[in-house]
Amino acid sequence: MRLAVVTAGLSVPSSSRLLADRLATATAERTGAEVTVVELRELAGSIAHNLTAHFPDPRLAAVIDEVTGADGLIAVTPVFSASYSGLFKSFFDVLEPDALTGKPVLMGATGGTPRHSLVLEHAMRPLFSYLRAVTVPTGVYAASQDWGTAGDGGGRELHARVERAAGELAALMTGPAGRAVAPVTEPEEERVADAEEPLVPFAQQLAQLGIEPPPGHREG
Repeated sequence: MRLAVVTAGLSVPSSSRLLADRLATATAERTGAEVTVVELRELAGSIAHNLTAHFPDPRLAAVIDEVTGADGLIAVTPVFSASYSGLFKSFFDVLEPDALTGKPVLMGATGGTPRHSLVLEHAMRPLFSYLRAVTVPTGVYAASQDWGTAGDGGGRELHARVERAAGELAALMTGPAGRAVAPVTEPEEERVADAEEPLVPFAQQLAQLGIEPPPGHREG
């Protein structure tokens, strides 16, 4: 069993990496999974290249295979401008649309203030729902004050959330419900129908409405 961990922290040390490690340890203790951690800041150039060239370099391709082939995924991002970081979103943008279908995903985020904790629900959960992943009910957000004081192993409330979320991810990875989750492909007739659906150029649609297309769209 394999567990992939993706963290988008930019600094060293990184609170996002610290949260990702705690979630991974708690999950691995329950599942015995082999853990692979991906630091996206080390792949920033490869991700940008993929976005413009539309194919991954060998290093990014290996990471994509590791993430998409894992039995479970932990994804942690720092909060920038009240949402996930651009690097975090860019990585998931380069995956094939159905690459995470049915995969159990535990979401985590870090920020300087508790006011951004809803980023888990208004940004991250919709992203993974769009990718057809199975998100665990408990996401874990850690603000600066949640880490507690040195020597006590972090705040007790954060520890409790980590343990609860890890338990939910482990249940999805190992339980009957998790094994029942499988990628769903569209019926052949629906895919054929979609393929035969004619694509009407935008300029032609405007012309049918009697609207003069802008200069940049005259050729469709």
